[in-house]
Amino acid sequence: MNDLDVRYFDGCSSKPHAARLCVQDDALTVTPMPGETFPPLTVSLAQVRWPERTRHGGRIAHLPQGASVQALDTSAWDAWVAQLGRGESWVVRAQQSWRGVAVAFVLLVGAIAAMYQWGLPWVARGVTAMVPQRVDALIGEQVLESLDQSLLQPSALAPAEQERIRKSFTRMVQTAHAVDAPAWTLEFRRSREQGRQLGPNALALPGGTIVLTDELVALMPGNDDAVLGVLAHEFGHVRQRHAMRQLVQVSAIGFAASVAVGDYGTLISSAPVVLASLGYSRDTEREADAESLRLMRAAGIPPRAMVAFFEAIEHWRDTAQRGTRSGDDAIGLAFSSHPAATERIAYFRDAPED
Repeated sequence: MNDLDVRYFDGCSSKPHAARLCVQDDALTVTPMPGETFPPLTVSLAQVRWPERTRHGGRIAHLPQGASVQALDTSAWDAWVAQLGRGESWVVRAQQSWRGVAVAFVLLVGAIAAMYQWGLPWVARGVTAMVPQRVDALIGEQVLESLDQSLLQPSALAPAEQERIRKSFTRMVQTAHAVDAPAWTLEFRRSREQGRQLGPNALALPGGTIVLTDELVALMPGNDDAVLGVLAHEFGHVRQRHAMRQLVQVSAIGFAASVAVGDYGTLISSAPVVLASLGYSRDTEREADAESLRLMRAAGIPPRAMVAFFEAIEHWRDTAQRGTRSGDDAIGLAFSSHPAATERIAYFRDAPED
């Protein structure tokens, strides 16, 4: 095997020495070139560490006690190392190929997308299960207080009408969940007359508070079945802790750390701002629709009652966009990016009544 001229560093100083490498009987010998005075060094090839090759980088081999040798000619070095029988791994070969880099990039993007689509929701479920219910309640109180200060004001519905809706919904929940219903409360509010508005809306807050606006009741005059169906949908969000799961998902790293140390203060204080910018995923909306269907069937309410609601809310939105209300001032169903109305209408229209 041919010898190879290199620079030699003895590990004691930064001064390079001209040297020659020779391999014989599984041993590597570093000998000084004329004019150099360092003593020859012989080490076992098993003691030599060969860093991963890069296309445009230098070539180096690490020897015991901090010594090293560097290539003078990278092409000659590569050919010399190949004679030693040191083949490169498939990872190194891929890194030297633009096709390999392109494939790795596509795989990375796919892995990130898969993690976002399936992995992150799965992790959020697990982390949410570890969060005490009292944290949900504290966050729900903060969110409701924030809404009352910015978007909502006390309901103008007659107390008797509020009580009628509350009792009907209570019976509905008790019929479907005699023993396993989560804690919940129903609050009535109406939108402030100026600024951004919730409009006809119902929303579920962490901790079990369900808010129903006067505008939604007015949108469905004499149709308590549709109003109860909407409340049942929000109850589905409460039962599945969807708001908390979304909060965990968006704040995954920080929330996981909070769970680990048991300190939820920062997240509780920031939750109203975070939740206000969130939207439920289509999967969670479908889960809530399934719960709505379950409660409606248990109460003997025909699922088609929800079709009337969807048609009414779509008409209201169209009116808002045409200018009767400012589209920027009207907020859609809060904290929700609901599946397409046509899909949801078909779901309730085609559902068997029992």
